[in-house]
Amino acid sequence: MSEKKLYLDKANKKIAGVCAGVSKYLDIDVTVVRIIFLIALICGTLGFWAYLIIWALAPANE
Repeated sequence: MSEKKLYLDKANKKIAGVCAGVSKYLDIDVTVVRIIFLIALICGTLGFWAYLIIWALAPANE
């Protein structure tokens, strides 16, 4: 049984690879994750802070 880990996906990144990494972790389309982050950013600052925290804490998957 393999353990899932959240990594920044540098191969499919647009800015930092956060959305691509989250989409691989959750096994959903990266476009859906990008739209969710955008909606969260527009509705308040939750999307911004979540993006920054994941960017700072998640290791890069080279």
